[in-house]
Amino acid sequence: MNRFALLSLYRSLTRHKVYAALNIGGLAVGVAVFLVLGLYVRFETSFEKWLPDHDKIYVVQTVWNLPGSPFNGRYPDTMGGLLEQLQEDFPGTVGTRIWGGEGAGSVLRRGVATKEDVAEVDPSFFDVFDLPMVSGDGRRALADPSGAIISESLAHKYFGTSNPIGQTITASYQGPQTYRIGGVFRDLPTNSDMKLSLLLPLIKGVERDNWFHWGSTHLTTYLRFATAGAARTYAQKFSAFVDRRALKDSGPNASKTETLALLPLTEQHLASPTGSVSSKKLTVVTLGLVGVLTLLIAIINYVNLATARAGLRAREVAMRKVLGAGRQTLVTQFLGEAMLMVGIAALVGLILAELGLPLVNAAGGLSLTIPYMVVVPALAVLVAVVGALAGFYPALLLSRVPAAAVLASSRSPGGGRAGTRVREALVVFQFGLAIAFMIGTAVLLTQVRHVRQADLGYQRDGLVVIRSIADGNVAPAQRRAMVEAIRALPGVQQVALGGDGPGGSGTTNADNVPLPGVPGEGPSLRWVSTGPGFFQVYGARLMAGRMFDPARREDDHQLMDAARNHNIIINRLGVKQLGFASPDAAIGKVVGGNRPRTIIGVVENLRFDTPRTPVAPTYFYYSGDPAKSYPMIAAIRYTGDPRTMLAQIRAIWQRMVPQVPFEGDTADNRLARYYKADEQTTRMFGIGAGLAVLIGCVGLWGLASFNTARRVREIGIRKTLGASATDIVRLLVGQFLRPVLLANLIAWPLAFVAMRTWLAGFDDRVALSPLFFVGASLVATAIAVLTVLGQSLRASRAAPAWALRHD
Repeated sequence: MNRFALLSLYRSLTRHKVYAALNIGGLAVGVAVFLVLGLYVRFETSFEKWLPDHDKIYVVQTVWNLPGSPFNGRYPDTMGGLLEQLQEDFPGTVGTRIWGGEGAGSVLRRGVATKEDVAEVDPSFFDVFDLPMVSGDGRRALADPSGAIISESLAHKYFGTSNPIGQTITASYQGPQTYRIGGVFRDLPTNSDMKLSLLLPLIKGVERDNWFHWGSTHLTTYLRFATAGAARTYAQKFSAFVDRRALKDSGPNASKTETLALLPLTEQHLASPTGSVSSKKLTVVTLGLVGVLTLLIAIINYVNLATARAGLRAREVAMRKVLGAGRQTLVTQFLGEAMLMVGIAALVGLILAELGLPLVNAAGGLSLTIPYMVVVPALAVLVAVVGALAGFYPALLLSRVPAAAVLASSRSPGGGRAGTRVREALVVFQFGLAIAFMIGTAVLLTQVRHVRQADLGYQRDGLVVIRSIADGNVAPAQRRAMVEAIRALPGVQQVALGGDGPGGSGTTNADNVPLPGVPGEGPSLRWVSTGPGFFQVYGARLMAGRMFDPARREDDHQLMDAARNHNIIINRLGVKQLGFASPDAAIGKVVGGNRPRTIIGVVENLRFDTPRTPVAPTYFYYSGDPAKSYPMIAAIRYTGDPRTMLAQIRAIWQRMVPQVPFEGDTADNRLARYYKADEQTTRMFGIGAGLAVLIGCVGLWGLASFNTARRVREIGIRKTLGASATDIVRLLVGQFLRPVLLANLIAWPLAFVAMRTWLAGFDDRVALSPLFFVGASLVATAIAVLTVLGQSLRASRAAPAWALRHD
C-alpha cells in the first residue's frame, strides 16, 4: 500500500474514532474467542499424537452385546491372556499390554506407601510405544523380571539429583517388590491418557485368576500394524477367533455376545463406550462451534459496519476521480485499508487472547498456551479473507459511482434499498446466533445445577467413602480391625462395607436372572454385594418389603451354597427389568432358575456413578462378613467437620496399614469429578456466548448510530409535520427490532437441535422447556431496545430547524 493510502486510513480512523473502535474492537474480541477455543479443540484432538508412529497403534476393544444387559458397548479392557492367544493364532502379531496406570500402584519408602502412576507392561512394550528415553535402556530393563523404568519427575522425587540408573525402588501394584531402575523416560505430555510414571515387567502367574477366562477384563491390549489396511484385515478375523477361543467359557457362537474390535489409539480419548458421540467429543465439537460462530458474528459485524460507513466517503472518492484516480486504484486502496484494519484487529485479538488465556485456563482447568508458529500464519490467512470480504463490496460500490452525481448530491452511494436489506439480513443472522448462544447457556446452567442437586437415592451429606480398603494388599483381618477402629471414632454414627459407593468406587458385575415360566436365560441385572448396615449408612429408601436381617441365615449369601435359595433386594429399575407390575408385586417372588433367589425388598435406585450413565437394574446380596469379600469399600456416616473426620481416619490408616496408600474422601468430593467437566464446559460456553452477544450489541449500536445520522433530515421533516418525540422513538426502535425478532426463526431451531443432542448424553436431564427459548428472546429484545434507545432518544430531541439544516 502506498503512502497516500496509509494517510487516508489514518484520517479515516482518527476522524471517526468511535466507529473505528467498534469495528476493530468487535472483530478483535471475536478473534480472541476463536483463538482460545481453537486452542482447546486443538489440545483435545491431539492426544497421543506426540508418539512416534501413533497412526500405527490400535487399542483392542471388548465389545459386549448381551440381550438386556446394562453394560453393552465397547470397552478398552480385555482378557489378560488375549495377546498370547492372538500371537499363537496369528504369528507375527506385534502387541503389548498395560496393566495399571493413573494412581494404580504405590511406592514404599521407609515403610510408608505413596500412590503413584504404576503399571505393569510386557517386555515388548517398546515394540509398540517408542517412549523417548533420557538415559538407560528401557527395552533391556523391562526384559528383566526385576527391572523397571521411571519417569524424569518421579526419579527426581525419589532420587533427587543422583543418577537413578542401577538404584532400587520398592513398588507395589499387585504386591510389594523391589526393582532395579534400568532407564529413565521423559515425562508423558499432558495430551496423553496414558498416565505412567513407573513401568514394571508384566509377569503372568497362576495366582492371577481368570487370566485366560473369556468374559473377564483385566488390562489394555495394544497392537501395532504397518498400515491401516493391515489393521482392517486383521480385525475381520476377530469373530472366527473368538468363536474358536471362547468356546470353553462362552459356548458356541460366542462372538454373538462378546467379540473384539480395533480402535485407533488417537481416537481413544474422545471415544464413547456405547458407540454414540461421547460427552467429551460433544464438548469439543460444541466449544469449537462456539469459537467459529463467535468469529463469524464478529466478521458479520465488521463487514456490516464497514459497508454501512463506506457511503460516507463518497465525496472523497468522487474528488479523487475528478483528480484522475482510476477504478483499479480505488479498489486497491479500499481493499488495502480493509486488510490493514483487520490486521490491527487480529493483532489486538492475539493480545487479548494472551491476556485472557490464564483466566480461561483457571475457569476450564486447562493449561493452554499459544503456539505462535501455528497461530501467526493462521491469522495472516484470516486477515486476507476477512479483509477481502469487508473491502470488496464497498470498493466496487464506490468506485463505480459517477463523480458528477455524487458531487451534485443527486445520488447517495450507500447501496440503496438493496444495501439496507443486505445489512438487515446480516443483523438477523448475527442475532440469530447470539440468541441461540443465550438459549444454550441457560440450558447448560440449568442442567449442571440439576445434576448437582438431583436426588441420588441416598443422603450424600455427612458421608465419607474409603476406597483403599478394597486394596488386595489389605488382609481381611486388617479390614475388620480398620472398621472397628473407625467405628470407635467420635462423631461416627455408622460404618458399612459394600461393593459400590459414590464416585464409581466398586465393581461392575452382571449376570442373567432366569424367570419362572419364561424361556431363556432371563434379563441381565447388575449385582452388588453388601455388608451389615449398608442401606442404613446410605439412608436408602425402602419401597416395599424389608431390609437384610443379620439374624436370618437365608439372608446371608456366604452361608448358602449356590444351589440353595437365598434372599436378595432389588432396586426400582430391577422391578421393571424382571417384569413385575409394582414393587409390592415383586416381594416374595423366586427368580434365578437353578440358582434360586427370593426377593425380600425393593429400594429406590442408588446413583453412585456419573449422571451421564443410566442407573442399571440391580440386585443386592448380603454378606455377614464382608471383610472376606473382594473388593469392598467402606462408607462412613458421621457428624461434624469433614476435614477433621478424614484426618482421624487417615491417622488410623497410616498406623494400621502404612504399606497401602490411603484413598478416602467425602461423597460430595468423589461425586464432584463427574460434574467438573460439564461445569468447565458451561463456563467456557458462557464466556463465548456472552462475548458473542456483546459483539452483536456493538454492531447493532454502530448500525443504529449510522442509520440515525443518515435520517436526521427525515426526522426533522416528520417533526415539522407534527410527529412527537415518542413517535420518532417508536419508529426508529421498531425498525431495529424487526431483524432481532426475525432472528428467532434462526435461533430457535438451531438451539433446539443442539441442546437436545447435548442433553441426550444425560440419563437424568431437565426438560427442554419453551421458557428457555421465550426467555432468551425476551432478553435479546430487551438488549436490542436498550442498545438503540439512546440513539433514538437523541435523534427525537433534535430541533426541527437544526435537523433541516443538517448535512
